Amino acid sequence: MTATAAKRRIGILIGSTRPGRKGAQVARWVQERAARRGDAEFEVIDLLDHPLPHLDEPLPALTGRYEHAHTRAWSETVARCDGFVMVTPEYNASIPGVLKNAVDYLHAEWTGKPVGFVSYGVRGGVHAVRQLRALCELLTMRAVAPQVSFFLHTDFKDRTTLEPGDEHATALDALLDHVVARTTDERPPTPTRREADEAAVRRSVDALAAAIRAKDLDGLRRRYATDAVSFDIDPPLQHVGIDAKLKNWANVFTYFKNPAYEVRDLTPTVADDLAYAHAFGRLSGTLADGTQVDGMWVRATLCFRRTDGEWLITHDHVSVPLDIRDGKGVVDLEP
Repeated sequence: MTATAAKRRIGILIGSTRPGRKGAQVARWVQERAARRGDAEFEVIDLLDHPLPHLDEPLPALTGRYEHAHTRAWSETVARCDGFVMVTPEYNASIPGVLKNAVDYLHAEWTGKPVGFVSYGVRGGVHAVRQLRALCELLTMRAVAPQVSFFLHTDFKDRTTLEPGDEHATALDALLDHVVARTTDERPPTPTRREADEAAVRRSVDALAAAIRAKDLDGLRRRYATDAVSFDIDPPLQHVGIDAKLKNWANVFTYFKNPAYEVRDLTPTVADDLAYAHAFGRLSGTLADGTQVDGMWVRATLCFRRTDGEWLITHDHVSVPLDIRDGKGVVDLEP
């Protein structure tokens, strides 16, 4: 999604899940103030809606390969945003552990995106912001200078209800000005941004394979554009539209009790809002009658279009080599 194609999306991240937290009302104030603007869209992202165990992924976030569904859901939420406002309390002169954990789960999804900070606490949360700013800059996020700090004794009535002054609204406006402006910077793609997009394409293929293994047609629907065109291994010459593609997968699932799907040598290439990838794929597993089949390796090419922050498949092409002498496909080769 480019700056000229749609409004930028800014996530307002509530960085605490503690009972009795004040972060929700602070985030609500940020959202209500931000809603007056016409240059971006704003959404509240609540860590309560993303229960993340203490980092439990077997591979480092830098790889962009996630095993658990909760990580993939968190990745998709963060990836669809072009910038962030992080709302954080201060616990013992530091940031909440749940926020640090949520940041540590991902890497490429944060990279290059602007971020501003709204904090609160006995000392205004300034120590928490100092640590959070260093963490975000380590991830090559672009932290903006303006920030908003609320003091528990002076900015919350009875230390409970937020009552922001005009100076806070002015500071927030400046913060949002900087965050939105940095999301609309037009600059050539950097290797870091390209790597982030390539990692997102890889996650899309991982999600596709996981949906196949789960015989999950709804999960597959989320991977394809509605106007997708497929050159699949079986007739006809082309399958046009997402419903035709899903009908093809539904037919496959009638044969398999437990399908397996393996991808090798996936190589993505990204340019702006378009991408393609080529790989080898193999569908195997247990048939409905209990027979175990190894399947065959096919060559696959996938074309993607970024739509509302998601990399959706607009075209796939699956084939096997042809033996010219007898006109039959060669299905016993391995990569």
